[in-house]
Amino acid sequence: MDVPSLTTIDLIHAAGEPVATLVLNRPDKLNALSPQLLRDIVAACEWLNGADDIRVVVVRGAGRAFCAGFDLGAFGERLDPPAQRDQADLGRRATEALAGVRPLTIAAVHGHCVGGGVVLTGACDLRLVASDVRFMIPEVDLGIPLAWGGIPRLVREIGPALTKELVLTCRPFDGDEARSIRFVNRVVEGSGDEVAEAADTLAAELAAKPWFSIRATKTHVDAVMDEIAATGRNANDADTLVAAMADPESVAFSRSYLERRRGG
Repeated sequence: MDVPSLTTIDLIHAAGEPVATLVLNRPDKLNALSPQLLRDIVAACEWLNGADDIRVVVVRGAGRAFCAGFDLGAFGERLDPPAQRDQADLGRRATEALAGVRPLTIAAVHGHCVGGGVVLTGACDLRLVASDVRFMIPEVDLGIPLAWGGIPRLVREIGPALTKELVLTCRPFDGDEARSIRFVNRVVEGSGDEVAEAADTLAAELAAKPWFSIRATKTHVDAVMDEIAATGRNANDADTLVAAMADPESVAFSRSYLERRRGG
């Protein structure tokens, strides 16, 4: 089964090997999540679900950062209502595809990890971060609520009070804090190369274990977490995003944020 050709993602796998690597590959944009990249995540996960020889997937970003969040170049793009709603739902679809993919997933995160990048990190089963990582969830300052299933995923990982604090204040936090609040498993000294090497080592170790028990453990833990904070209602996130884009105060905040980012 040939690896699919994707525009914004490198899906690396040698035939017969139990480990694959999924690389967000828009380094000139700090791997910002364009609509095409989100579609490519869905397509990559569909392929991985049918690749029976793959047991573990390492998810990382090319270049200086893991992910700079949603591509602001596509934010506020004028679309007709059905297309706007479909585009607003792409992040949820990509997140759920990654969370539900058959192999075990390991996020190897370095540099900036912003907004939707934080949500994608939370969708992975295990998370290693470089010591240079910088997390931030700026959606409220951008005039929109955190969507894509980010709220329930954060609540069940770090609890409701910390979720409210990090989402509402939009303050950055580093790898040590992420480890202390149990959002990540390990902090690796260094940057992208070092955390990728650590993730590859862990992936090889896990891929050598009995697949039935690995798969059963992943399925069981995910089922328990869904009982704590289910993600089924996340389909409504797209409607909330569309509504925020029509709210005058939210639109004003969005414009102000984008002007600051663009140096206006």
